Amino acid sequence: RSAEQEARRARVRKSVLADDYLPRRARFSESPAPLVMALAMAMRAHVLTIAERAPVWVKQGFEEYAKRLAQKLPLVLTELPLGPRGKSADAKRAIADEGQRMQLAVPKQARVIALDGRGDAWSSEALAKHLAAWMQDGRDVCFLIGGPDGLAPNCLMLAHQKWSLGPLTLPHALVRIVLAEQLY
Repeated sequence: RSAEQEARRARVRKSVLADDYLPRRARFSESPAPLVMALAMAMRAHVLTIAERAPVWVKQGFEEYAKRLAQKLPLVLTELPLGPRGKSADAKRAIADEGQRMQLAVPKQARVIALDGRGDAWSSEALAKHLAAWMQDGRDVCFLIGGPDGLAPNCLMLAHQKWSLGPLTLPHALVRIVLAEQLY
């Protein structure tokens, strides 16, 4: 091996060793194959959603797909509180507050995908290609689901990609189940 290859390998090992959830075999193997597999397995999909308390059937549906995906792509759901709504509340202020909380909850270095009606509609095949590319990239993926008034502009600007589940307006609680099913 050349000195350049050894230096590159040492940098990769150093960055990977910092993540204690990688299997021991991948951390100490001489072959790069277990390391690449471990990096892909270490990737997580985060689902950040602005929502009120979801009905039991929504939680059960999401948990079912999360359980099925646990080995290949662990799903992490984070529910953020809905901003104040009503006659006396300012809707723009509520959206801005939700956006700020959501932005703070996005994991560092994650690829951000905003679910937005104005985004690109992907077929299941296109999603599979995106997912394969994201897994090769190795970073966590974070899906943003807005509240009843959609995502805040700062969240849309933060997104690397915008994905539309189609022209229908879906209840936001149902979106997380559809997302989990499509990832499955």
